[in-house]
Amino acid sequence: MIVSAFLTATGQLFWKWGHTNPLYTAIGCICYALGALFMIKSFSLEKLSVAYPLMCFSYIFAFVYGDLFLGEHFTIQKAVAALLLGIGVTMTSYEK
Repeated sequence: MIVSAFLTATGQLFWKWGHTNPLYTAIGCICYALGALFMIKSFSLEKLSVAYPLMCFSYIFAFVYGDLFLGEHFTIQKAVAALLLGIGVTMTSYEK
């Protein structure tokens, strides 16, 4: 599911760039489609309540992409939000 999150976030980055270049839009669609295939495979292997929360990693990838490629600064507020997402996913996915 983390691979799916990475691919969908990457696809969205390319869609962001794609408003000026159709090739980037196509690459974004390919990444997004591959992400969907990984998501479907993950759902077949794991419980929905465990697998789906892992998609929150796409937010973390988006934060990093925004900072590295789009000039969007990674603030303390965003860092705390990413930390809370990570804690929430851990608590949701952990089964005793």
